[in-house]
Amino acid sequence: MKDQLRGCVKISAKGNDLYRFINMIHSGRVCCFGQFCRKEVFYGEVYRRDLPKIEAMADECGVELSSAEMRTLSSILRKYRRRVGLLLGAFLAVFTVAYFSSVVVTIEVQGNSAVSEDKIIAALDELGIRKGANIRDIDLNYCSNELRVRVPGISWAGIRHTGNRIVVEVTEVVPPPEKPEKRVACNIVSTKRAKITTFKVLDGFLMHKIGDYVTEGSLLVSGISTSDNTGKIVLHHAIASVTGIYDETAVFSGSFEPVRTVYTGRKLNRKSVKLFGIRIPLYLRKNKFRSSETDRSFEPLVLFGRELPVGVVREEIRETELAGVSYTPEELEAELNRKIFFYEKNFISEDTKIISRNIERTETADGITLTVKYTLEGEIGREKPLLVK
Repeated sequence: MKDQLRGCVKISAKGNDLYRFINMIHSGRVCCFGQFCRKEVFYGEVYRRDLPKIEAMADECGVELSSAEMRTLSSILRKYRRRVGLLLGAFLAVFTVAYFSSVVVTIEVQGNSAVSEDKIIAALDELGIRKGANIRDIDLNYCSNELRVRVPGISWAGIRHTGNRIVVEVTEVVPPPEKPEKRVACNIVSTKRAKITTFKVLDGFLMHKIGDYVTEGSLLVSGISTSDNTGKIVLHHAIASVTGIYDETAVFSGSFEPVRTVYTGRKLNRKSVKLFGIRIPLYLRKNKFRSSETDRSFEPLVLFGRELPVGVVREEIRETELAGVSYTPEELEAELNRKIFFYEKNFISEDTKIISRNIERTETADGITLTVKYTLEGEIGREKPLLVK
C-alpha cells in the first residue's frame, strides 16, 4: 500500500561506467529494488522521490538512463490532479453512496388494505422513522411494537431494512362477521305522481294495478296481511319494484355577461430544492399577484435507478382576475344545452327512460332561461318502515 502512495519508477541504464553507477546507488542510500543486469543493461525500480538523485548519478557516470513511471494510485492521482471537476465528482459520488447507505431513503408498507398507508406513515414519523433519518438511530423492534399499539386495526407489525429501504409489514385485525340485520316491516310508497306501467312484487301485497294513477305518498305495496284462520295480523318487509311514467321539470339559466376567472397572461416561474421534505428556495422574487393559480411539479434525483427524496420543485404561477365575458344569444344557448346534457348524464338514473323532452326558451335583456319538461319512466317506489308499538 505504501508503494501505491509513494509512486514507483522503473529505470534502465547502460554505459561504460555502469558498475560505478550501480555502486553509487548502493552507497547513496537509494532504495532500489528488483535489480538485475541483462546484456550490459541494468534494470531496477526506485521511488519517484529518488529519481532526481538517480538522474544526477547517471550524468556523473556518463550513463544513459531511461525511466518509466509504474501505474500506481499515486500516479493516477497525479495524472488527474488538474481535473478538479472529475476529482470533485468522484468525491461527491463516494460521499453520496456512503451517506445514502446510512439514511432512510424509501419507506414501503406491505399487507395493509383497510388501514390507510397515510396513517401508518404518520405513526412511523412520530416514532422517528422518516426519510432522511439515520438508520443506526432506529430501534426497529421497539418501533414494531409501538406501531401496533398506535395504529388501530393492526394486529401485528414487523419492520426491517435492506440498505436504505425501510419495509413495514403489517397484519390487520380480522373483523368478526356481521350479524344479519333483522328486516324491519315496511310498505312501499310512491315518490312521484305517476302512472304505473310495470311491477314486480317479491314480498307484500300489491295495492294497485297497471294503468292506475297514483299521487306522491300513495301506498303501492302493503306489508300488512291478515291470517284467514286466526285473524292475526302478520307484518312483512315489502320487497317490490314498481315503475311508472311521471313528469319532471328542470330550469337552466345563464347571463349574457357572466363574471368568470380569466388569465391575464402574466406568469412567474420559480425553482426550489426539496431535501427530505425541506424546501430550499432558489429565488428572491415574491408572488405579488392579487389572484393566481399555481402548477407545481417535482423532478426527483435518480441514483442507481432509484428515486431519492431529493430533487427540484418547479412552479408556474399564473395571474388571474375576475372579468365579464360577453356571450351572444347563440353562444349562451349552446352553453345551456351543454348543462342540460350534463344534467341528464349525472342526475337522471341510467335505469330511467326519457320518453319525451320539451324545452321552453325565455330570453330577457340579461340572459336566457331554458325550462326543460321531461316525461320519464322509472322506479317510483321507496320503502317506508311500519311503526308498530
